[in-house]
Amino acid sequence: MPIKVMITGATGMVGEGVLMECLQNADVSHVLSISRKPYGITHPKFAALIVPDFLKIGSFKEQLKGYDACFYCAGISSVGMKEEQYTMITYTTTLHFAKVLAEINPNMVFDFVSGSHTDSTEKGRVMWARVKGRTENDLVKLPFKGQYNFRPGIMKPFKEQKNVKAIFRIILPVFLFLFPKRSLTLSQVGRAMIRTVKDGYSKQVLEIEDIKKLGEQQ
Repeated sequence: MPIKVMITGATGMVGEGVLMECLQNADVSHVLSISRKPYGITHPKFAALIVPDFLKIGSFKEQLKGYDACFYCAGISSVGMKEEQYTMITYTTTLHFAKVLAEINPNMVFDFVSGSHTDSTEKGRVMWARVKGRTENDLVKLPFKGQYNFRPGIMKPFKEQKNVKAIFRIILPVFLFLFPKRSLTLSQVGRAMIRTVKDGYSKQVLEIEDIKKLGEQQ
């Protein structure tokens, strides 16, 4: 049966790519984009919920019922940010959002976009890696049907994506040439997320090779 999914971060590159895969994928019947600002498309599968403050997601419980999965792609770069601020956005907000969903529908799958080289020990020198490691570690404790943490590397967007910085499009071919084993397409990421809902997976932390394996064309 096709699944109903919600996606955060559709106004960013990763979330937009995952959204595009879901809209074209026959295994998905409905997509709810949850974001702080409108994404601006019309599609038979697409609906939008504007939530200016994700820490107040509990005010929208009725609109969040009946979904099979949440693909949490919202995030921010740590460049120039202090750890306290980055923790509030990456850890505190994500955990609050996930806890509300687990309360509403524990039978759903929650997929979190983390990052390659995330620090599961939470003790390393790299700030963003520690914070994402803490986020992963606490997400796996929540009572979802399934919870998976994606650690993608370099991601190639869909050609028609609009939320991709021009500089990224310029340097992307170089990265793809130099680091082919560390690269993925956002279509692969989206398909892998859908597969975690449809079929599950043996690991809760998915590295690049796991994502490629799940994201293969069926």
